[in-house]
Amino acid sequence: MSAPIVVGVDGSASALTAAKWAAEEAARHRVPLKLVHAFVLPTRGYPEIVLTGHEVREAFEKQGRQWVEEAVAAARAAAPGVDVETAVVIDRPAAALIAASHGARLVVLGSQGLGGFSGLLVGSVAVAVSAHGKSPVVVVRDEVRRDGPVVVGVDGSPASEEAIAFAFAEASVLGAPLTAVIAWTDFLVDSAFHSRFTVDWSQVEEEQLRLLSERLAGWQEKYPDVSVERVVVHDRPVRALLKAAADARLLVVGSHGQGGFTGMLLGSTSQALVYHAPCPLAVVRPTTAE
Repeated sequence: MSAPIVVGVDGSASALTAAKWAAEEAARHRVPLKLVHAFVLPTRGYPEIVLTGHEVREAFEKQGRQWVEEAVAAARAAAPGVDVETAVVIDRPAAALIAASHGARLVVLGSQGLGGFSGLLVGSVAVAVSAHGKSPVVVVRDEVRRDGPVVVGVDGSPASEEAIAFAFAEASVLGAPLTAVIAWTDFLVDSAFHSRFTVDWSQVEEEQLRLLSERLAGWQEKYPDVSVERVVVHDRPVRALLKAAADARLLVVGSHGQGGFTGMLLGSTSQALVYHAPCPLAVVRPTTAE
């Protein structure tokens, strides 16, 4: 059976939006959907009345299964023909999703959460899943567009190459155009080199355009149905990507890069994209990454 698309479920409206998006994605790629809820048993203070350990576990499992069933209903409404599997597990959310990612096509998460996935994108879970998961991770915003281009950030790193491959495949199956963005301010303007030497910006722009063309050439041959717009900008990567993705249906970046997109998921760039990306954000790791 084809690798499933895995969705983290926590009872939030955001998780239901993620389940709907993932169901439509599964239908397009003709793969099954797996809805996962993970919870950790409390060590004290829940609830105020005295319960045994077994009763507490049953209460958490019952709530988790209710949330999962709500997500199943949302997914089937969005894509009636998709095969749906569910799992409710006792585990830390990051660990559960990382484990599920090993056999997954994608791991899909909502941008805001409750319960087990609360604070997903402002704490360690998103970083852990993106850093250690084996599949791409997609963060779905509450507003989902069904038109517009797929936008990909390019920097020449192995992660960027994987992101380009993912973006072309998605643009092809969606019937959408692709916008490839390379931004080069961070690794030149903000360097000590720039303070001592004069930079020929026109030459830098030509070099970056050549790099972008080289990175896209083979993929354009593989996906001749995808129209491509190349964007080379003298700007910070976050601002460049947010501007390019304003009317996009998907934004794609690599998990680690070089140049302008270095540390995409570990520093300020990732924080800005997580909070402000106007469309679903796909984070793609190199297939050779450990």
